Amino acid sequence: MTVSTLQFALLIALALGLVYACWTDWTRREIDQWLNAAIAISAPAFWYATGLTAWPGIPIQLAIAAVFFLIFMVPFAFGAMGGGDLKLIGALALWFPLTAIIDIVVYFSVFGAAL
Repeated sequence: MTVSTLQFALLIALALGLVYACWTDWTRREIDQWLNAAIAISAPAFWYATGLTAWPGIPIQLAIAAVFFLIFMVPFAFGAMGGGDLKLIGALALWFPLTAIIDIVVYFSVFGAAL
């Protein structure tokens, strides 16, 4: 499987954004709104680069993001996580398939608990 240059560049930008999100969350206990917006807004470019189909691919991806956002509104409502974290999970769910986003959430939970 080959990775296109656009796909690779977008993944590098996402990785840098996530490192920045980790840093700001660690130092200031907040994740910037512009960063979550940039991650969410750049998802369609990643869909294009990966060849995600318009139907049913994009609606499924939007549904996954909406479901994860709604699920994680519960811990947010109880103060177990911040709003930036909630929005970041929703934005990341726009990028990855269901199995990958489940793995990401598990890693978030384990590393978050360790910190």
